[in-house]
Amino acid sequence: MSEHKSKQQWTPELLDFHQELKDKNMGPLWASVFSSHQPKPRAVPYLWKKKQILEALDKAKELLEVGTGSIDRRAIYLINPGMKHLEPHGWGGATQTLYAAVQALNPGEIAPSHRHMTSALRFIMEGHGASGIVNGVKYHFEPGDYVITPEWCWHDHVNEGNETVLWMDCLDIPFTSALTSSFFELYPEEQQPVEFPVDYGTKRYAGGMVRPISDRKPSAAPLGRYTWDLTKQALDGQSELNPDSFDGFAVEYINPSTGKDANGRVGARMQKLPVQYKGKAHRHVHSSVYHVHKGSGYTVMNGIRFDWEEGDFFALPAWTWHEHVNTSETEEAFLFSTNDLPILEPFSFEREEAYTENGGYQEIQSVFEPDLSDVIAID
Repeated sequence: MSEHKSKQQWTPELLDFHQELKDKNMGPLWASVFSSHQPKPRAVPYLWKKKQILEALDKAKELLEVGTGSIDRRAIYLINPGMKHLEPHGWGGATQTLYAAVQALNPGEIAPSHRHMTSALRFIMEGHGASGIVNGVKYHFEPGDYVITPEWCWHDHVNEGNETVLWMDCLDIPFTSALTSSFFELYPEEQQPVEFPVDYGTKRYAGGMVRPISDRKPSAAPLGRYTWDLTKQALDGQSELNPDSFDGFAVEYINPSTGKDANGRVGARMQKLPVQYKGKAHRHVHSSVYHVHKGSGYTVMNGIRFDWEEGDFFALPAWTWHEHVNTSETEEAFLFSTNDLPILEPFSFEREEAYTENGGYQEIQSVFEPDLSDVIAID
């Protein structure tokens, strides 16, 4: 039997050699390989309050007019403190793969038509009177609706009502940027022509989980708008059953012609937390960005409690322990979320693990305190 070899000593000479390699744009594999046996995301658990986002948008509404010059969208994107290395200005890295923003469109404004290789989606937060055209189909926007814009689809927005409309945007910008695969193109006119009846896809799928026989052949966006009424109806149907230990009652938005995620590389879900629901903790490789559609409660992420209420946003990085709680004694809570699961699954990267200590519940070590200082003036 051979004697156990002594552990390599990091001598001054070896450290000098490491620096020598670095100076020559090289590196020592032995000093870095398998330094971590689990995912260590750069993104951190974080929460953005609706109040601050709306204050920033109000300031932007004073300073910017959509549709003039180079300003084709008025949106405030959310930068995760761990993703500030991305350029420019963090490029909306809410997680390592997902960009999230809140967009405001005033009455009479038109957000000009364009298309890009990033997948985009919208969750309508509040306001009436706006609509969007996606590849020739015009869809009306109502609060609670989920609207998709798959990659390389022409899309523009208009507000023909008398109140500002707000929605959440989510795109896979950090992912496509990392792959240097981003393309962008402006439409020749301010708006693309409407080539189909208004709310075409919504009317074709008014029957729920049945589809027109013409959609047996897969297409990118046979249903462009998923209405809140039908989504809530699906969740209410689940409510006659027992809630999931981790997510309560949850559904995901799918492309009815393929059965896959509705928006290509960005997944989306809506979940309902029953009154006083207390979920158990688990973690998974996919990351998520949450928007609180209705209700109040908190989510514990890696031992930190993040209190949320209607309109807030919070980021869940990869491989982060998390559990959701509805603190209300009278009202259900609804959480809309986006995720990068469609990117991970084709490569078999996804993994999930349940928290087994303390009966499945994390010990709360601290409470996140959002920065509620005045919004910094926009340059």
